[in-house]
Amino acid sequence: MIVTNRSDVAGRKISQDLGIVSGSIAPSRFIVRDIMATIRNMIGREMKEYTEMMDSAREIAIERMIKNAENIDADAIVNVRFSGSSASAKSSEIMAYGTAVRLEL
Repeated sequence: MIVTNRSDVAGRKISQDLGIVSGSIAPSRFIVRDIMATIRNMIGREMKEYTEMMDSAREIAIERMIKNAENIDADAIVNVRFSGSSASAKSSEIMAYGTAVRLEL
């Protein structure tokens, strides 16, 4: 599966637009990670626990988006973007989305 943030695929022509596909995850925090992140935040350092959690969440969101594109026989996903929002006081949602397309052979 070709996944790109561009509106086209270099060297290929888009033959069919299949619509928007997305994948999301809302990872929850847990007490040990919260304690360590709070300590780092108080001394002005990067909260590595949250950075790692969000990196993992982005990868899972991409995987889910790709699976949804494969389910409709897409060859590529173009215009890929990410969105984040608070799902609750203890969780944030990460969404990957783009346009599923078929390419000419």
